[in-house]
Amino acid sequence: LAILLCQVNCETDFVARNTKFQHLVQQVAIGTMQHYRGTVEQPSTYAKIGKLGENMVMKRAAWVSVPENCFIGSYVHGAPPSGNPLLSNMMFGKYGAVVICSPPNPCDNSDFAELGWRLGQHVVGMAPLSVGSPEDEPGDDSETKMLAQPFLLDPAISLGQYIQPTGVSVLDFVRFECGEYMETVEAE
Repeated sequence: LAILLCQVNCETDFVARNTKFQHLVQQVAIGTMQHYRGTVEQPSTYAKIGKLGENMVMKRAAWVSVPENCFIGSYVHGAPPSGNPLLSNMMFGKYGAVVICSPPNPCDNSDFAELGWRLGQHVVGMAPLSVGSPEDEPGDDSETKMLAQPFLLDPAISLGQYIQPTGVSVLDFVRFECGEYMETVEAE
């Protein structure tokens, strides 16, 4: 199981809602996925950028792949694609997150779509910096630890308390926010 999260920036919301831009993002995502799989180099998009008439840049991407005994939750905060059925397998928005989880039983990862979506929603809304552990107490220095944060949809409990009855373990997460500062890392 794998998922790709990629960030393609443009200058205006008008262009971001344009079907041509969304199709370009789809091509970038497919090319990036193929690049991660080692089947093709990153595609050139300069001709498309000229046709849309706006400065755009692929800012970053994360390819998340997990073994069969894990699952990936995802959430994107924003508008769905512009009604184009060719884009139905994609989500567009200003914020996105994927959360890597391990179910309590290795064969039981098909019933966690809703939980994965809620965990992704929490990561987008609460912007944790690390997973933390179930033993972390809420407050003070643990406010950036995901499992110790107040659960976005029920602040009376921590996220750790919310998932505890499910037996699911959160292993890691990735969060993208358009416009956030990011250090450039040189590939080796």
